[in-house]
Amino acid sequence: MSVTHDKSKVQALKVLLADEDEGALRITAALVRDLGHEVAEMAIGAQEAADVIARDDPDVSIVVVYADYSYALGLIEEIAEFARGPVIAILEKEDPQFVADAAARGISAYAREGTAESIQSAIEVAVRRHEEQRKLLEQVQRLESALERRALIGRAKGILMERHNISEREAFDRLRDHARSRNRTVVDVAASVSEGHALLPKGRD
Repeated sequence: MSVTHDKSKVQALKVLLADEDEGALRITAALVRDLGHEVAEMAIGAQEAADVIARDDPDVSIVVVYADYSYALGLIEEIAEFARGPVIAILEKEDPQFVADAAARGISAYAREGTAESIQSAIEVAVRRHEEQRKLLEQVQRLESALERRALIGRAKGILMERHNISEREAFDRLRDHARSRNRTVVDVAASVSEGHALLPKGRD
C-alpha cells in the first residue's frame, strides 16, 4: 500500500498507545501525532489501558512490542477484549510466531518498524479489516436473528395447529391477523403463543 505522508489526506483518529517502555511510547506518540492523529493516552500496563478505553473510547489501539513478548501478548489480549476499534502491534523485528500469537489474541495488523509511513499503513489495513469483520458479524447476527424468528413463528404455528385443529396456513393467518389488529409484529404474537398465551379461537378473539 502506498502511503502519502500528508496530514491533510489522513482521517484523524483517536489512538491509544500501550507499551512496556515509557520512552518508546513517547517516540511512537510523536510519530502518530505527526500523522495527524490524536493520541488519546499512553498506557504502560493492562489496567491503565483498560482505564483509557473506558474513558476515551479510542478508534485504534497500538501496542509497541520489544523484549517481553508475554507481556505484550497479554496487553494485546486485554485491549482487544474491551476496545471498540482495531488493535495494531509494532514490532522491532520480524517475528512470524509472535504475529501468529498476536493475531490469535486480536490484532488486525502489524508494522515491523516504527516509522510514520509504516504506522499509517498498519492503521489503514487494521481499520479496513476491522470494518470488514464488523460487517461480517452484523450479517451473521442478522442471519441468526432471522433463523430465530423463523423458528419462533414455526413453534407458534405448531401450537395453534394442535390446539385449534387448523392447517399451517390458517395458523399463520391467525398470527398475522392478530398482530395486525393489535399493531404488533407477527414475531411478538408468536412469542406470546410460545410462552403460553394462546390466541383465542376465531370469533372469540
